[in-house]
Amino acid sequence: MSTTETISGPISDLTLEEAHFVARVAAKTHAADDVVLLTLQHQDGEDLPPWRPGAHIDLVLSNGLTRQYSLCGNSEDRSSYVVGVLNAPNSRGGSQFVHEALAAGDSVTVRGPRNHFRLVDAPNYLFVAGGIGITPIAAMIREVQEQGKPWTLVYGGRTLSSMAFRDELTAHGTRTTLWPQDQKGIIDLPTALGSPDSHTAVYTCGPEPLLAAVEAICAEKWPSGSLHLERFTAKKVDTAHDVAFEIELATSGVRLTVPAEKSVLRVLEEAGTRILSSCGEGTCGTCETTVIEGTIDHRDSVLTHEEKTENSCMMVCVSRATCPVLVLDL
Repeated sequence: MSTTETISGPISDLTLEEAHFVARVAAKTHAADDVVLLTLQHQDGEDLPPWRPGAHIDLVLSNGLTRQYSLCGNSEDRSSYVVGVLNAPNSRGGSQFVHEALAAGDSVTVRGPRNHFRLVDAPNYLFVAGGIGITPIAAMIREVQEQGKPWTLVYGGRTLSSMAFRDELTAHGTRTTLWPQDQKGIIDLPTALGSPDSHTAVYTCGPEPLLAAVEAICAEKWPSGSLHLERFTAKKVDTAHDVAFEIELATSGVRLTVPAEKSVLRVLEEAGTRILSSCGEGTCGTCETTVIEGTIDHRDSVLTHEEKTENSCMMVCVSRATCPVLVLDL
């Protein structure tokens, strides 16, 4: 996963609720056209924080940018993390820096891991990946394969040579279907998702058009809760009718007004309340905050429908209120 970050203060000022440490780039290898794999190790040789498939980390780069990338290595190996980085043509500098300037031996600050794309326990799995979206999916497949669970994968990319992990994945035979666009066009999703099954968990990650199409089919045909997805970029939200509301900090009782043109995160920061944040657009889950009272206008791309319905937390970088006052556990 890769998203853009707005850093809320220097690393030293951030809350220690989440691990952050300096890592060394132990290796940088070619994985596919415009894709490199970075192997990261703790600068002091210590074991890295544990993680499970679906997790991602922040890389705080020396050029001042911070980006999020899915972990795609062996989750049982605490000696290193592996992330895949696509040199995206329309990016704002993060992936270009990794490809052109970051080298083996360099140091980067790592934050995390965090996981809002967890692999649930299910009798069967259907994976649909597009492009660099294969990175979290590859880690998931290794785990379910080790567990002896049935699974299938449909994996699309621009060309065969642009598809990372293709040799590893095609070694599983008919479980994997590669779908290079230059040869086969776009993935035939109605066929791939044509057998709705309450015992199958559907996982998808990739470009927004793919996710939107998978989401639409699953919403129409699959049982509720079957689909699990992770977005690279935020969903578009209409802000034209935003209005002001208040937030109350439960610990102090302080009330703050959130104007129509500002986020809850910005208002909290301006009031001196530090919140750990990363993407600033509701895709990474870093700024998740517990809500004690009030109803939430969820605008993030992290929480599931079921989690949003619980009305117990919000991503303060984008979500707002549908009531006069939200009481936050701050």
